[in-house]
Amino acid sequence: MGFFSRIFRRKDKKQHAIALDIGTEYVKTLIFRVDDNSHGTVVGVGKERQRLSDMQGGAVTDIQGVIRNCEAAIDQAAQQAGIVPDQVVVGIAGELVKGVSNTITHNRKRPADRLMQEEIQDIVSGVQQQALEMNKKALAWETGHTEIDVQLVNSAVVSMTIDGYRVQNPLGFSGRNITVAVYNSFAPIVQLGAIQTVVEALGLDLLSVAAEPYAVSRCLGEEESADLSGIFIDIGGGTSDIAVVRGGGLEGTKMFALGGRTFTKRIANDLKLTFREAEEKKILYSQGKLKEREAERVARGLANDIDIWIAGVELSLDEFSHSERFTDNKVMPPRIFLCGGGSLLPEVKKALETAWWKGLPFSKQPDISFLKPSNVVNISDGIGKLTSTQDVTPMALATIALELVGSSNLSDRISHRVSKGLRT
Repeated sequence: MGFFSRIFRRKDKKQHAIALDIGTEYVKTLIFRVDDNSHGTVVGVGKERQRLSDMQGGAVTDIQGVIRNCEAAIDQAAQQAGIVPDQVVVGIAGELVKGVSNTITHNRKRPADRLMQEEIQDIVSGVQQQALEMNKKALAWETGHTEIDVQLVNSAVVSMTIDGYRVQNPLGFSGRNITVAVYNSFAPIVQLGAIQTVVEALGLDLLSVAAEPYAVSRCLGEEESADLSGIFIDIGGGTSDIAVVRGGGLEGTKMFALGGRTFTKRIANDLKLTFREAEEKKILYSQGKLKEREAERVARGLANDIDIWIAGVELSLDEFSHSERFTDNKVMPPRIFLCGGGSLLPEVKKALETAWWKGLPFSKQPDISFLKPSNVVNISDGIGKLTSTQDVTPMALATIALELVGSSNLSDRISHRVSKGLRT
């Protein structure tokens, strides 16, 4: 860790934590204070650009380079916060990070007995094992390797019914047939191992690794999300991450390797610029600050890549429409929420407003809106530095950690997640 980690030591460190978004283009970090277990306040912000060789498609390719960038970003945040916490939540993304909801029906031999937490945990574990095998097969097919080692990243109960009666908290109910849908996300062990190595080198205690589309889909808070149906699209530097939420339940997540870096490379090639110059040009174009002729050149260059991007969105949502849970709902959610730096390109919203959706089971053209830091209900900006839609993802990661900060060991955190999952 850098200079500030050796200086800032305060008694209230256990009430602070770090949210670390290790993106393909930037490392973004927040230091936040936990006001209570349902709300936090950002007290420090840091951002450091990655080299082209540090990350590819959301995955770490140079561990030492990423460590240096994380140190720099955390030190920037520490200057504002006056503290470097010991605990961190880290986001994970990439094509090989898979998330899906699976449903299983359990027939109880003693239906008059009340449901206890241990029995529910056994049912959920059965769903997780089923999902694990499915994801292993999917990754083997995609990569061409016969066996890919993967590990559970996030798990959340989507819905639960007892003898056809939907319940929010199953504890204490009686019944014979329990149907439970659980969202599970998995990532290759090699990718998780790289993140763990980075965290260890930083001298931090890893609270949680969270699939970024999972975190973004939960950022609106439990009350707002209880009946929410929407499609969340986070366009980062290396990937576009999609999450589909219906009735407050996360049905699945998908990621494909096309993001802001692809658009920057296109501008660099067409305008004969270095990558850094092209990135600056792209930002100016997104802000409407280029002269008309130069803006037209950028727009023409981006056209083909935007067509490929919207095709990736369509393909991903088409896969959702054939999932086992989708057959009960028929229609795609009517709203699309955008975030991430890549979403600021005007062509992205324009592409989503075309007729691409007509080949999918939408009942009408979806409404398009941008997620802003003010939409993240459980995390407040205490320093006035979070102003862009690209700040939403690290804020969403912070919400994942709110109720875990201060936990002394891994078993405490796992127990908390299980009981929290059963309540919600």
